[in-house]
Amino acid sequence: MTAITTAMVLAAGLGTRMRPITDRLPKPMVEVNGRTLIDVALDRLDEAGVARAVVNLHAHADLLERHLAGRTRPRILLSDERGELLETGGGIRRALPLLGPDPFFVMNADTIWIEGIRPNLATLAARFDPQIMDICLLLAPAVTSIGYDGRGDFLMDGEGRLTPRPERLTVPFVYAGAAVITPVIFADAPEGSFSLSRLFRRAAEAGRLYGQRMEGVWMHVGTPEAIAEAEEAIRRSKD
Repeated sequence: MTAITTAMVLAAGLGTRMRPITDRLPKPMVEVNGRTLIDVALDRLDEAGVARAVVNLHAHADLLERHLAGRTRPRILLSDERGELLETGGGIRRALPLLGPDPFFVMNADTIWIEGIRPNLATLAARFDPQIMDICLLLAPAVTSIGYDGRGDFLMDGEGRLTPRPERLTVPFVYAGAAVITPVIFADAPEGSFSLSRLFRRAAEAGRLYGQRMEGVWMHVGTPEAIAEAEEAIRRSKD
């Protein structure tokens, strides 16, 4: 297994559901339990052996850039999207020259979970096999996730291969905001703005989208009300 030492941290979103907090702050700088969401994400990546993290900027970019200037680990490289919101897929495509040719972590700057016994990013990296996978997603069981009330994202077979949720169905697993991706899948991706979910679907159609079920509890901190819910879950986990 090759160590994964590079990550893309997606931090450019507008965070509209987190208003009014995001009228003055980028969503990744929202605090849960006294720590900003992006620092929690970067700490997890550092613990998983990531040496270089590329962070994209758009909403409140100056604030986020100043905040990140205080970090030394992992080493931060900025991908500036001030002029154009590129969505998740377009943002990664723009940053590919900074990410290099090897598989890398992708992590939403606002994803947060309570760890189980084994650290989830290390497990995800160990699961990734470039011979059979283009993308491996960290997945949470929808029913045990905090602050999530959707219908799930994926079905998973016995080998770990994923199928995106068919319309009108409810499925067991939700994408927990972390993945390992090979840059090869961006070879014929479009210029400009597009969602990473487009590449998830393409990998699934080729049988090369896999999942790793996470240990612990994933928390969807999408609204101001969800912050208190997440803090309560963290407090209970320490009792």
